[in-house]
Amino acid sequence: MKLIFTLCCVYLTLAAAVCAQADKGRDARAPQTSAAPPPLEHGGKIETSYDGFAHETIVALKKMRVTCVASENSERVKGLCVSLQAALHCPGKQTDYVRRATIRLTFESKSWDRRHDADERALSAVADGETIRLGRMAPVSREVNDGLASEDMRGTLEVAVPYAAFLKLARASYVEFSVGKTTFALGDKNVAALRDMNNRVRLPPVSTAGGS
Repeated sequence: MKLIFTLCCVYLTLAAAVCAQADKGRDARAPQTSAAPPPLEHGGKIETSYDGFAHETIVALKKMRVTCVASENSERVKGLCVSLQAALHCPGKQTDYVRRATIRLTFESKSWDRRHDADERALSAVADGETIRLGRMAPVSREVNDGLASEDMRGTLEVAVPYAAFLKLARASYVEFSVGKTTFALGDKNVAALRDMNNRVRLPPVSTAGGS
């Protein structure tokens, strides 16, 4: 009886060891998964509205600060502050097709007499190393503060760009803009806001089937 008891104990010990080894092997073979990082809280305000006069649905990023530092790339602009606005224009009451995008930049500077003249409004971007020519911007407004002790100048320029060009900006991790001699990089939150804008439209998947 004692021998049988001893054999049972040995059997149970060996069985437990085999099971533990098998579980360890399964854990080693199991794929290691990590949670995707949460989207960046960009702080920008994005609104979707319908314009009955233009007969289009607009996904718009409201005015968002980009930078407010002295420009290192231009001796003509000092104490430059830049703000960004953007919009996606979808014809009709839908967000499945984007006709075009618009980019609007507001510049504020103490050097109010050193503005972006007509020959210095070409907008280009570098998105993850790719240079994209976005076209010549047009003035939307130009203001000078009325205060006697203030010489701040504020000018706003806008350009319409193809949606394909906007898509490259929204999908990039680094974006740099150049307007004339003024060059500045968008912040991470600015780029995240453009990406969030793009996520508000529901474009159909691109078909890879060949046509006849």
